[in-house]
Amino acid sequence: MRNQDNGLRNPWWIVLGSVLGLTVGNGPVMQFSFGVFVKPLTAQFASDRGTISAALSVGLLLTGLCTPLVGRLVDRFGVRAVSLPAITLFAIATASLGFIPDSATAFLAVYAIMGIFAAGQTPLPYAKAVSGAFDTKRGLALGVTMAGVGLGTVLLPMFAQIMIGQVGWRGAYIGLGTVLFVVAFPSVFFLLKDIRPAHRRGAAATAGLSGVTGGQALRSGVFWLLAIAFFFVALACAGMLAHIVAIMTDRGVPVQRATAAISLGGLALIAGRLLSGWLLDRVFAPYVALVFVLSPLAGILLLFGSDTAGLAMAATILVGLGLGAEVDLIAFLITRYLGLKAFGEIYGYLFLTFMFGSGLGPFVMGLSFAKTGSYTTTMVGFTLGLALSAILLLRLGAYRFGVHEMKAGEATAAA
Repeated sequence: MRNQDNGLRNPWWIVLGSVLGLTVGNGPVMQFSFGVFVKPLTAQFASDRGTISAALSVGLLLTGLCTPLVGRLVDRFGVRAVSLPAITLFAIATASLGFIPDSATAFLAVYAIMGIFAAGQTPLPYAKAVSGAFDTKRGLALGVTMAGVGLGTVLLPMFAQIMIGQVGWRGAYIGLGTVLFVVAFPSVFFLLKDIRPAHRRGAAATAGLSGVTGGQALRSGVFWLLAIAFFFVALACAGMLAHIVAIMTDRGVPVQRATAAISLGGLALIAGRLLSGWLLDRVFAPYVALVFVLSPLAGILLLFGSDTAGLAMAATILVGLGLGAEVDLIAFLITRYLGLKAFGEIYGYLFLTFMFGSGLGPFVMGLSFAKTGSYTTTMVGFTLGLALSAILLLRLGAYRFGVHEMKAGEATAAA
């Protein structure tokens, strides 16, 4: 294989580019850095936390809704043709927050625009590029790639906090937009390759790839098994992690130790992606998925009877393992059960399901506590949903698009 643009031969360069790109992806920039801005923004706009947080909800919803469209564009025109403009516009929108009027409404409007452009900076294009470059080592490659999200989750909030201390929240958003562009644009331009041959465009771009179309996927039972299963995993994991500090402090755990549990959850997220990727190349994928569904279920069960910081932290790690493994599991399972022909479009549909579950989980947890004064009812529901997910994943059956599906080998797909 020869990278036609820059002479790089090893497909792991694509993984490196993807890790760098996802370090400043939609999650680290929009979602995980948001918390450090909440207090400065509420003070600046004389608003409340609920109003400010509504911007995040709207932004994430629009990202989810736009992701299937981005997937179709990536399938038709290629990764770089879609990602490079999206990165540029996402970076400009992020930096423009530093210049908005002192208005919560203006902040929400710009955050909504960010959410639209962020759809091109989700894991979708990176998963497509990596899946096309690997077959027998696809699981590990995807796991390493998605660890970039965890890396960004650790680094970008710290960067934003430092910038706020030095130049205020406006300067911090300008800094985030700058870092996003400087890291992601060169990584995609120089290191990522498209699955399709360079001379193909439009419908011809996917003519040589095996798999079903997006429409066929939506009519297949396999798609809905995956969609329902990963919806419940996202619902449970995101809901639990969003409220884990409150759960622990309600039970007398010191706030410092409870907050430390979030860091452990973030590290578990990275570990989950690496571990699941390594296992996917060695073990039947539904069995691997089963492990990462049962892990958060076990974590929730631990929390039912735990009043100690140690067990609560162990529960947080188990939940984080489940959330960390989701994104690369989705990508891998698509390639084995639905193929690469419409990978971007199908991934977009499943990512929308994932985003919906991730957004709904924290809300359902908060509503449960507001109505009953306890999280117990929702936690019971989460355990039942995870048990259903495990059953559905075991019904996937044998691979439909197996190892060695790319006749010319791993490297050829990236050529």
